[in-house]
Amino acid sequence: MKTLQQLLVAVVFLLGATASAQQTPASAQAAAYTITGATAHVGNGTVVENATIVFENGKISTIQSGGTVTKGEVINATGKHVYPGFIATNTTLGLVEAAAVRQSNDDDEIGELIPHVRGIIAYNAESKVVESMRPNGVLMAQIRPVGGTISGSSSLVQLDAWNWEDAAYKTDEGIFMEWPRTMRRGRWWLGEEPGYKPNKDYSKDVNEIKTFFKNSRAYGKGNTSKNLPFEAMRGVFDGTQNVYVSANDQKQILDVIAFAKEMNLTNVVLVGGYQSYKVTAELVAANMPVILQRVQELPSMEDHDYDLPYKLPKLLTDAGVTVALGYDSEYWQVRNLPFYAGQVTQFGMSDEDALKMITMNPAKIMGVSNTVGTLEVGKDATLFISEGNALDMRGNILSRAFIQGRDISLESHQTKLAKRYAEKYGQKE
Repeated sequence: MKTLQQLLVAVVFLLGATASAQQTPASAQAAAYTITGATAHVGNGTVVENATIVFENGKISTIQSGGTVTKGEVINATGKHVYPGFIATNTTLGLVEAAAVRQSNDDDEIGELIPHVRGIIAYNAESKVVESMRPNGVLMAQIRPVGGTISGSSSLVQLDAWNWEDAAYKTDEGIFMEWPRTMRRGRWWLGEEPGYKPNKDYSKDVNEIKTFFKNSRAYGKGNTSKNLPFEAMRGVFDGTQNVYVSANDQKQILDVIAFAKEMNLTNVVLVGGYQSYKVTAELVAANMPVILQRVQELPSMEDHDYDLPYKLPKLLTDAGVTVALGYDSEYWQVRNLPFYAGQVTQFGMSDEDALKMITMNPAKIMGVSNTVGTLEVGKDATLFISEGNALDMRGNILSRAFIQGRDISLESHQTKLAKRYAEKYGQKE
């Protein structure tokens, strides 16, 4: 009886979520738009004052300072700011709706070495969490599965779609994996001492990964039987897929760099990278970008600088490392992405350099910088208009947003509730 009750609760929850799903996705761009008078933050470090931006058929056709030529609907954005759509990395957005409801979680599969698990096919485009991203300017996201040593493949999606097929922007663009920990917390349920101690199985765990990669590379050479995990690794070796490796301490990171060289992998991205500031020269030499975890957190060790998480992006950027901001696979905090970038600006990084970490750099890492990530002629018109500085929650007030030229809704269940209760308490403007 208890199991039946739990099942009924889950069904009611899911039906409720469907009934109050996100706004209807926008139709393809039919007419041109012209934005005039705005300050355009290109995303590559440059700013265009008094910008005129024209986009048609989903692409930017003009961006210049001043200019009098207009097409289609003219949007007067004098005194406002235009930004490329923010791109979130390393998230489980759309794979989890409510963490406490197991039936709504589809981010993890059974197994340790499962690169053939595709996160994209579990993506829920009608998630209420997904729709809450857009009012803050987060218009694209990398979604990935979690669990195991090799978790599966990640994909880049745009956040205004009917289903995962419509949302998919670049499917299976990378494989996510967790590098073995050099230190392990004592497992009390196995009678181990509490606290951290060296992982005695570290070398063994690393060798298992190496063996899997070597077998995957050898797969197909005279072998007629099909192996799904090995098949899913083909893109890793021909350079069409990234390998995202989660590692944080110095030894882990150095071992990841050595592993990439030994396996002859050209597209390895470090994820986490808490102590990456100690090995910046090695990262630059290996041409290895870093996706950092959220910066609004406490230092991991008592003897670390109190502001290490805040200043880490600048330390890496100044050393020549390509940096993007990520979420350690979280999903509900993704809407705060611009404010994480804004946090960094208080520790020596300029607004435009911080902007790169959530626009141009993620696009570059995922191999889509030729179409998104910056406001340039020929690229997708994925952009938004903000009343003020979009990296500051006081200025991040969106009036219009477009994905590939489509005029998307900025309404969500949160904005609806805000309006409802503002009216109730006499705060409605």
